[in-house]
Amino acid sequence: MTNPQTAPPRPRPTIAELNDAFRSSFLFGEVLVTQGIIALPDDDRRAVIAKVQRFDAFTPDNDPYGEHDFGSFDQAGVKVFWKIDYYNPSMTGGSEDPADVKKTRRVLTIMLAREY
Repeated sequence: MTNPQTAPPRPRPTIAELNDAFRSSFLFGEVLVTQGIIALPDDDRRAVIAKVQRFDAFTPDNDPYGEHDFGSFDQAGVKVFWKIDYYNPSMTGGSEDPADVKKTRRVLTIMLAREY
């Protein structure tokens, strides 16, 4: 049995790990969809949500800081963007430390590229 006082501390999750967990589950944050996404046919809207949750096409071009906070893809010929922003817990300003779940509220916005 390991003594809890001598056990090594668990490594702190990275921002990318926290963003991936939130985006894939929609837990621990807010998810917003724009009017353009709402107006899509039901099948396309469901496909957009599923693609956001499964997104893993991160490259240095679309993810230069390695945070997994932005993605884009095509759905039925329409370009879709998604973006995660970091706010303080009261949602009155930015988070001072996006890697600290106690100091950060994540907001995922899913939009048509033309709405950006």
